[in-house]
Amino acid sequence: MSPIPATSVRIAIIGSGFGGLGMAIRLKQADIDDFVILEKAAELGGTWRDNAYPGAACDVPSHLYSYSFEPKFDWSYRFAPQAEILDYLRHCAHQYDLLPHIRFNTEVRAARFDERSQRWTIETSSGARFDAQVLVTACGQLNRPAYPDLPGLERFQGKSFHSARWDHDYDFAGKRVAVIGTGASAIQFVPRLATQAAQLTLFQRSAPYVLPKPDRPYRPWEQRLLRRFPLLHRISRAKIYSLYETRVFGFTLLTAVMRVMKWRWAHYLRRSVPDPMLRAKLVPDYPMGCKRILLANDYYPALTRPNVEVVTDAIREVRAHGIVNASGREHPVDAIVYGTGFKATEFLAPMTITGRDGRELHEAWRDGAEAYLGITVAGFPNLFLLYGPNTNLGHSSIVYMLESQIGYVMQCLATLERRRLASLEVRPEVQNRFNRWLQRQIRRSVWSQGCQSWYMTASGKQTNNWPGFTFIYRFLTRRPKLRAYRLEPPAGA
Repeated sequence: MSPIPATSVRIAIIGSGFGGLGMAIRLKQADIDDFVILEKAAELGGTWRDNAYPGAACDVPSHLYSYSFEPKFDWSYRFAPQAEILDYLRHCAHQYDLLPHIRFNTEVRAARFDERSQRWTIETSSGARFDAQVLVTACGQLNRPAYPDLPGLERFQGKSFHSARWDHDYDFAGKRVAVIGTGASAIQFVPRLATQAAQLTLFQRSAPYVLPKPDRPYRPWEQRLLRRFPLLHRISRAKIYSLYETRVFGFTLLTAVMRVMKWRWAHYLRRSVPDPMLRAKLVPDYPMGCKRILLANDYYPALTRPNVEVVTDAIREVRAHGIVNASGREHPVDAIVYGTGFKATEFLAPMTITGRDGRELHEAWRDGAEAYLGITVAGFPNLFLLYGPNTNLGHSSIVYMLESQIGYVMQCLATLERRRLASLEVRPEVQNRFNRWLQRQIRRSVWSQGCQSWYMTASGKQTNNWPGFTFIYRFLTRRPKLRAYRLEPPAGA
């Protein structure tokens, strides 16, 4: 049986979250319609589609966690809930007529660069094949759930699922629930489960730093005022941006600033948790900021409820109806919810991306993912990464970073068009020089203070965070330096 003929497009985008939709919108604004968005799920939205657990919300203020070119004046809360962010992304897709470009239920399995045609051939789970000059990945860093490797897990006979695959049909009322993990998702859904379950047992490997969340609903008159005077919205966004940008000092340049933040945290913990034995369990064993600092107003109070127990002993094994900790105590359990985060350092997995000379991307990244400006990779022509290696943030909005990257990709596309080039590929020495500088900056940051986090690989290489101001990143990505790239004309030209 002959393979399905490939659909030929100029640009193929993988993913329909903030990155993929933002890229598509900029293409539309530039009157470029020859593109396709390949989405593995039945609906758009990326992480805001997947993470629909109770209490899911953003920890960056709404006015900053949105596109600069598509303001929303009627956010319900200062920190938007998940459903509202997903509705915003749907609105953007309709507003800019993106739906005809999206191929749903089309997961990319492999993409190979053909050196003869200088184009990408893309294979998908649906059997559809695509041929594109340019491949843009917008898969995000938090899209593949991480599950714990626990002895006996296969023997458990109750209900179990990851927070990013929430079962909304399951009734927790009267159940004995185990939550494994205390990351950003867990601190949001644990307070909800605590009010439903008969008993909630929280298995904590490492306590997080949790600060109060300065959240509140926007009043109707505030929403009307912002809509009538858009300048006020821009001022609000600029004010939030400036405030959050100052947090870089604590993470990188002046890590001693974290002492002030730690005093705030300690005061908040004492005020929220009167029991000294429980409070002792909630004290992290690593410097503040080394792992993600979390925001919540109801997490600590939830842990003081009589039906909630925090277990800090390691899990020895899982049995059919319970979990046994290291001391030998068995905790009866009807359901397990994993709040164990994502495989954040495994960029673009499980796709097989093959570049020049048949080299696979996972082989190029065997020592940890890296890219020039987090966007282009040597040996992989016309491949552009959005939210790629070392472009995550610990202090501000990833949407700001994505807009910087999208602008950079648009200029690369214009260069290909203007110079009538077939491909553009970053030079290896340029990528290496950039990443040596990057890792030097990271070694001076709080993220390198000895803790193990999702920011780094098992070998200790920091692959996720940008170690500085976002306006510096925007300056670096303001325009491509063509001498950093190998420029290829069409074959025979």
